[in-house]
Amino acid sequence: MGDKDKLISDEPIEDDVSLASSKKIRNQEQDLREPWYLATGFLLFWALLFSAVVLPLFYSIPTGLTIEDAAKGVFIAERAQNNLYRLAEIGTKVVGSDNNENKTVDYLMGLVNEIQENCLDDYFDIEVDLQEVSGSYIHWTMVNMYQGVQNIVIKLSPKNTTSTTYLLVNSHFDSKPTSPSAGDAGQMVVAILEVLRVMCSTKQTIRHPVVFLLNGAEENPLQASHGFITQHKWAKNCKVVLNLDAAGNGGSDIVFQTGPNSPWLVEKYKNNAPHYLATTMAEEIFQTGILPSDTDFGIFVKYGNLIGLDMAKFINGFAYHTKYDQFSNIPRGSIQNTGDNLLGLVRSIANSTELDNTAAYATGHAIFFDVLGLYFISYTESNGVILNYSVAGVALVLIFLSIWRTASISRVSTGHVLCWFILILVLQIIAFVLGLGLPIVVAYVFDKYGLSITYFSTPVLLIGLYICPSLLGLSLPSFIYLKLQRSEKVGFAQHLQMVLHGHAAVLAILDIGLTVYGLRSAYVPTWTLIFYVIPLAINLLTTLHDRGFSWTGVLKIFQVVPFLYNSYLIYCFVVTLIPMMGRFGRATNPDLIISALCALGTILALGFVIPLVNMFRRPSLILLTLLAISAVTIYTASSTQIGFPYRPKTNVQRLPYLHVRRIFYEYDGTVVKNDSGYLFNFQDRRGPAPLKLSKLNTNGLVSIAADCDTVMMCGFPLYDHRWVKNRLQIMWLPREEEIIPPYETELELVSKIELGNNIMRMNFKSDTSDHASVFIQPLEDVTISNWSLPESYIGQQSTSHLYFSYGKNNSALTFSIDFYKLDGDFNVPLCQIGLSVHFIGNKGDAISQEFAKKIPSFAAPVDWPASYQRYIF
Repeated sequence: MGDKDKLISDEPIEDDVSLASSKKIRNQEQDLREPWYLATGFLLFWALLFSAVVLPLFYSIPTGLTIEDAAKGVFIAERAQNNLYRLAEIGTKVVGSDNNENKTVDYLMGLVNEIQENCLDDYFDIEVDLQEVSGSYIHWTMVNMYQGVQNIVIKLSPKNTTSTTYLLVNSHFDSKPTSPSAGDAGQMVVAILEVLRVMCSTKQTIRHPVVFLLNGAEENPLQASHGFITQHKWAKNCKVVLNLDAAGNGGSDIVFQTGPNSPWLVEKYKNNAPHYLATTMAEEIFQTGILPSDTDFGIFVKYGNLIGLDMAKFINGFAYHTKYDQFSNIPRGSIQNTGDNLLGLVRSIANSTELDNTAAYATGHAIFFDVLGLYFISYTESNGVILNYSVAGVALVLIFLSIWRTASISRVSTGHVLCWFILILVLQIIAFVLGLGLPIVVAYVFDKYGLSITYFSTPVLLIGLYICPSLLGLSLPSFIYLKLQRSEKVGFAQHLQMVLHGHAAVLAILDIGLTVYGLRSAYVPTWTLIFYVIPLAINLLTTLHDRGFSWTGVLKIFQVVPFLYNSYLIYCFVVTLIPMMGRFGRATNPDLIISALCALGTILALGFVIPLVNMFRRPSLILLTLLAISAVTIYTASSTQIGFPYRPKTNVQRLPYLHVRRIFYEYDGTVVKNDSGYLFNFQDRRGPAPLKLSKLNTNGLVSIAADCDTVMMCGFPLYDHRWVKNRLQIMWLPREEEIIPPYETELELVSKIELGNNIMRMNFKSDTSDHASVFIQPLEDVTISNWSLPESYIGQQSTSHLYFSYGKNNSALTFSIDFYKLDGDFNVPLCQIGLSVHFIGNKGDAISQEFAKKIPSFAAPVDWPASYQRYIF
């Protein structure tokens, strides 16, 4: 037997080999390592695997069926697409506008009536109700008051049914200003109508009635869904909701909220939705509230005690809530995807026994995820806890067995090898921190120099900005260790194996920590570990563990699975979140989120792969290559137009601003301030900087933050709760020419009534536009004891915020406030009230229109005139 054979043999090392010099052993180990140039091919293999498998499966959508397939009783995407074309042609559908309240409602009602006429009367009863509803509730930091908003409600019941429990299917047809709303959520509305048509015209009955809700005020926000669930005659019978929304223009629909406490719904999705895309991790991220989005699902759960599934489009979110949310961006296959899933779910849940008594099946949360859209895995949270602890425990036990086995074949003590492993474990913890931390450092430095979201239009920059630094951080500690270690008895291959054991131990510790903390997303490190534990067990049960690098073969085969899944999962979040970074606000550095996400994906997908470059000679060349890629990318992103975030039409800068006229009245009615200007609420981290590169004159643009310290609500017509939240980042550009609002509005004090007990009631009235906000702040020695608004809101905010909008009913806004004053003297000022009136859809005066024309093409303005009057009563 030659020296080389002895090195890789599973037999004990003979005495003559053990006496060989360290230099000779290291030369032999060097001979066993592959040529350096194969290392590049090794890494390229994983890149090609991502490109050839993950990307095609992620973007895969079914072929849209045509009207020729109608006889099959299936969802027909072409019919829905035709309806979407006409719906998008109506244009923007802001609550209160003629487009939303009349044209859209008339068009949708026409489609519903056509479906009703062709429904199979022998199998189904169909009822249609056009609800006009008013109400109010507390939403975030404001009272959300609505008046005359509309819902189109259709109930499909099996003939002669006695069931009193209904399934609710919801989406919305209204839009944000400037948006034709083909994506958000026109594509969902037409999908719902096509599902209704298929069910009505197919001889396939159901057990429970289904209520289809097309609501006309979701963007306001969430007003029509509140009106339905709290006031409609069918609402109390609805027990499960399927909510459909959109933050993008196409692709698959992701399930990002379930339950609560209803794993059976996840099973229904698993067994009846043909196109999978869902993950517990998305649910937990969304429910943290860090994302700038909300849906009707929360309203149904909170005010109706419903359970259900929340689903949405998310691909190409760059057009979301802009004028580019157009019909041309919606692929027919994307509508087919929605329709197939929805039809399967509606039929399954409407036929389920669980719908009879949903409370009886409330058995906790579920852990769920799809695998590349091909398979779906789900289990209960309690089973998940057992699995997490079991996998982490088995991983640690097998690592110890491997250490013992290594000591045995190397003829050294277990304690000796264990000492090496403890050092390696410390280094792998450092590697984990570096793998996560280096991309975050890059993100921090870029932001410090005003270069955030450079990847916004060129996502490939993420590879050099964040992924390569993460790989460097992951591999550097093990590279240094393997370079410097001088063990004469424990072979290089065994040291490399212990490096991977160290990474597995870190994941096991992380898995246990996440499980203890109660995060169901701990399934991700659990399943990543499973595909390390299995090859480790195989290697230990065979002689592969002890034969040089032979153990790597099984490992590499098994690592394909976690690489594909983890890269697919993180890519899904990257695709979702990058467009959101364009509306994340100025206060937070969005690159920290994207860099951490990319780093996490790199650690999970390649954590067991990147150390294997040490199997090859001269692994330092790989590290230098990663460093070079990062350097070139950093230069490209920071010093060329490639790193400029915005592109016309496809990746625009969102630019909401108001043409403001402000008038401040004193207690005696005199005017102390009367000025005009433009109020900018920049949506991303770069703020006004990109505009300075254009012809737009922004000289004099200043922050309003200083005013917020001394004036109620900064003294500006802040549009809604999001503007209020972001007020310290909002900027003001004064204008010399006076802005004349489309019409004058005022807040009228209708009456003052002393109620006794030192309480004065004031009744107010205002003929506002269809969107207005009222800010109320009692003076120092005055408190609000009661009012006509939700009583529980009193005292929640130092300045109360009433957000008001109307749909069909344009009668005046009225409200009353009871003020308490200890001394009972009501002949002095009691409060200040700000009236913010918004004229959405109006282009403004000629000067404002000329101003808008100078806005660069890479920006998507959303603007309208607004007036603000500050009163003291």
